[in-house]
Amino acid sequence: MKKSLVALAALAVAGVASAQSSVTLFGVVDAAISGTSNKSDNISFPTLANPFYVDSVKTSRTELRNSGYNSSRLGFRGTEDLGGGLAASFWLEAPISNDNGQEGIATFARRSTVSLSGGFGEIRLGRDYTPTFWNDTVFDPFGTNGVGTNLISTANSGFGAWLGGGTTSVPGFTNVTGSNYVRASNTVGYFLPPNLGGFYGQVMYGFHERTKYDPGAATPDVLNSQRTGRYVGGRFGYANGPLDVAASYGQSTIGDDFFEGLTSSVKTFNVGASYDFGVVKLFGEYSKAKNEIDNEAIFFTPTADIDLKGYLLGVTVPVGPGLIRASYSAVKYDLNVPATLFGTFDDPKANKFAIGYVHNLSKRTALYATVARIRNKNGAGLTVGGPSFVTSFGGSAFQPKTSTGYDFGIRHAF
Repeated sequence: MKKSLVALAALAVAGVASAQSSVTLFGVVDAAISGTSNKSDNISFPTLANPFYVDSVKTSRTELRNSGYNSSRLGFRGTEDLGGGLAASFWLEAPISNDNGQEGIATFARRSTVSLSGGFGEIRLGRDYTPTFWNDTVFDPFGTNGVGTNLISTANSGFGAWLGGGTTSVPGFTNVTGSNYVRASNTVGYFLPPNLGGFYGQVMYGFHERTKYDPGAATPDVLNSQRTGRYVGGRFGYANGPLDVAASYGQSTIGDDFFEGLTSSVKTFNVGASYDFGVVKLFGEYSKAKNEIDNEAIFFTPTADIDLKGYLLGVTVPVGPGLIRASYSAVKYDLNVPATLFGTFDDPKANKFAIGYVHNLSKRTALYATVARIRNKNGAGLTVGGPSFVTSFGGSAFQPKTSTGYDFGIRHAF
């Protein structure tokens, strides 16, 4: 009898030991000397009443920044083998501002998820990248970091901001509300298993977590308080050998007016691809987003939707221990303004060229340099970063024209 009990105890201990688990500390510390210069042109006519007339005004800044090559971060991730092909995992990743030390592990705004995976795929809950953002960063030679970030990402980040936004509760800490473009909170996601012959995909739903009232008349008359924050999207692709191609679609509710029956949404579609020839790797992306207002009222005044289209072409070239990176991106806003007797309306647009070099000192440490320039037209005001454009001075109106910037930095990963 005692031998049987000992045997059962041994089996129990072996069963506990078989549930293998691991926890990893990881991170990136990236710092760069960065300079930016943003120029606005005068669009007013000189008059005697305007003694301060100048052709252009330029703002500039030199600073030490973080995340010029890779985003600075500190994270913890772990996996437990539950047996039978099942595994439980967690991932907590915090942004850090190592240039001034102001923000450490204050929030896990980059990612905070728990998941269950197996032969069926993975179910993931928490805050994570949206499916539509993945194409922007995967098919960008600069990985949407630093002054080289493609214009599709830059323009859409502002285009998809919530109406009314979200306020930062503590100054200097990363704000996790105000936009679902890059990441979404309160999400449930599903990822296909990795053994599908190169095919991959995911779907995501993000709860807006707003209070619902019954009867509806009890709902407080507060703008952007009932549906704003909801996200739904998906991404599907194929990666095999040198080829990677993916398409995604997402819809984010950015504003609402309950009693007027108005819901503002941004619907985003993009497709991207890359092909590695060995001596050179090519990248490309096309994106289209629509900011539209759905009106459920019987009588209403139609409102014009705003479209944002963009494309990216990029290349990387390995050179010994280094990598040359270059990209050209362009965006155009379609304000859907009808033609008048005075002619057609010129929609805002911008283009950007970026080039850089990364020199790998080791697998974890690299030096890098990037230079980029944006040219704005017809009222577009996109920048590589730094101070804002000047739009008025001395009684004259100014329009954003060019934005130029550089990064020289070092990245260490651990």
